[in-house]
Formats: sequence, structure tokens, C-alpha cells
Amino acid sequence: MSKSIRRSLFAVLAGFTVLLCLCYTGLALVIAYVTEDMLVQRLLEREAVAVGQRLRQHGELTPSGSDLITIYGSYLALPQAVREKMPASATRAEVFTTTGQHYHVLALDLVAAGQPQRSYLLADVAPVLVVSRLVPEVGGVVLGVALALIALALLLAYWLARLLVQPLQRLAQEAKQCAPGSAVHFSARDRPDEIGFLARRLETTFDALQSALQREHAFARDVSHELRTPLTLMHNTLALADAHPLSAEGQAQLQQGVDDMRATIEVLFALARAEQLPGELVELRGCIEQCLLRLLDDFSWDAGLLTLELPERLDVAGNGQLIMLLINNCLANALFHGGPDCRISMAFAQGRLSIVNTVPPGQPQRVQGFAHGQNLLLRLAQAMRWDIRFHPGEAHYRVDIFTLQKQ
Repeated sequence: MSKSIRRSLFAVLAGFTVLLCLCYTGLALVIAYVTEDMLVQRLLEREAVAVGQRLRQHGELTPSGSDLITIYGSYLALPQAVREKMPASATRAEVFTTTGQHYHVLALDLVAAGQPQRSYLLADVAPVLVVSRLVPEVGGVVLGVALALIALALLLAYWLARLLVQPLQRLAQEAKQCAPGSAVHFSARDRPDEIGFLARRLETTFDALQSALQREHAFARDVSHELRTPLTLMHNTLALADAHPLSAEGQAQLQQGVDDMRATIEVLFALARAEQLPGELVELRGCIEQCLLRLLDDFSWDAGLLTLELPERLDVAGNGQLIMLLINNCLANALFHGGPDCRISMAFAQGRLSIVNTVPPGQPQRVQGFAHGQNLLLRLAQAMRWDIRFHPGEAHYRVDIFTLQKQ
């Protein structure tokens, strides 16, 4: 495509150059012919004035002093070739003959012996014409110069076409070499013209497309990975229900699987929309309090086991929806690992929110869908440019969330 653009541009520039040369050549010829005619007409007019003066002085028409101009006393005295091309009523004419003569005729209305008389000045200008002699005499030189100038113009047109199209060709080549997942950078992005604007817009479009593809791949991977465990648990529970009535523990497991799937789906959709969710200034303490109220509503847990060490107001840069999901899942994880009698403490210092829950001694390590969902929590934090780290232990389980402070 780039080659066709360059060829098209070269064809346009070359065609315009040749057309311009032809137009100026034609204009120069027209000016030359008009100049010749004006010069001959000026000579006839000067001779007409001189004939009138001699007629008044001598009372008769006298021959012209020029060997180019002849005086005729009547229309019938004019040569036959002139009368065939010039009517008697015409006052001036330009006559071309087949024998090579070129005449300019000017009619004079004079008064001789008190009687009006029409006379004619006939100029045979073929010997003095210049333009018609240019072709046989200097036509070769003029043609050579014209061809040289046209060749120079075509060379300049080719250079201009290559110079103008080369940035577009480079941009197209760089766009062709862009691989999925690789960083996109076009060399023309710093240009101050339209090509630079196009390069910047292409970079933005490529980045947005790659981000969308990454979110799509991550969403498909997470759906396959994160939902498999609760679905398997629910399937096994229902399979056992065919042989034995569903016990309270089975119902609890089934409800736990449904809750896990609902929480996971909320996180997955939040991550899929993370790039469209606007960043804002969020009051983190208010989000934590709402999450704690929801925890007390959803779980039978004693609020006296909670310890808070938070500032009165805590402003962070993030997204309210993602923050609520992150804290809700961390608290639910704490209750899962620590049980209904665990103690939970939350503290904030130097941009780090720590959530610590106790683990009953001797309790075997428990794994649920949320345990391998740590990757989802990490991605939730990274979507807001936060960080999260997990510190499991025998007596305590600590989660550290590093927030982005207000600038």
C-alpha cells in the first residue's frame, strides 16, 4: 500500500509539473505571437501617420520609405490573395497565403482633392517574423533545455514523493512488526504534524487493544481456574444427596460454594471492568466500616473480637468498588482460616493496612476456593496500583495491603 501511495503521489507531482511546463510554454508562444502582431500594427500605424502628412503636403500618395510596406490607392489594387481573405468593408486584416506570404493590411480613410478616398497599407511581414523561425533555428536547443528541465522536475517530484511518504512507510512497517503483548512505540510519535498525531493515536489504540485482550484472556483463565473448585464441591455434594439425604453440613458446604462463586464472580467482573472504572479519592476508614458491618450481617461472629487502630480519616487514591471487594474478601478469608472464634485486628501505618487474624492451635491448614484466589486479590490491588502480601503462620495469618496515598 505504501508503494502505491508513493507512486500515486509521484504521478500527481510529475503530471502537475509537465502540465505546468506545457502551460507556460504555450503562454510564452502566445505572448511572442501577440508581441509580433502588436509590433507590426504599430509600424503600420506610424506609416499611416506619415502617409497622411505627405498627402497633405504633396496632394498625392507617395510610396512608403519602407521596403516592407506598400501603399495601394484602392481595394481593387490589392493582390488577389488579399482580396480573397479580406472583405472591402474591413479596416484591418491579417492574411496567410499558401505560397508563404504573411500580410498585415490597414485601411486608411484619407481626403484627396476634397474627396474622401480609402487607401490601404499592405505589409509583407514574412521576412521579419521571429517566432516562426525559432523552431528550425533554435528548436533543438529549446527542446533540449525543456527536456532537461522536465527531467529535473521529475527528479524533484520523485524526491518529494519519497520524502513525504517515507514517514508513513516507516509507521506502517512499525505497525506491521507489532507483536501481541509487546510494548508499542512509534518513532514518529514526537513529530509535530499530522503523522505524529496519527502515531500517538495508534499507540493509544494498540495499548487499549492489548489491554482489552489481556483482560479477556485473564477473565477466561480466571473463570476456568477460580470457579472449578466451588463447582466441584457443589457437584460432589449434590451427587451424595442422591444416595443420602442432604445433611446440615452438606447444606453448609453447598451454601459455601454458592457464596464463593458469587464472590469470585464479583471480583472477576470488577477486574474485567477495572480499566473503565475511574480512579478517585476514597475515604478508606469508611470503606472498612462498611465491610465490617457486612461481615457482622453475613457471619455469626462476635464484634468484641475486633481490634481497630485506624486514623480518624484516611484518604487514599483508588476505586471505591475495588476497595470494598478487596477488604470484604480479606475479612471473609480471615474468618475462614481463623474460625468463628478468631480475633481480627486491623491497623494502618505508613501507607500499609494490616489485617491479622488468629488461627486456633493445631488446626490443619484449610484450603478453599479463596486460598488459590490470592491471585485475584493481587490483581485487584494492582488494578489500583496497590500491592498486597500474604503472611501465613501457625498462630496468626496476616495480610498487608500497601495503598496509594493521596498526593
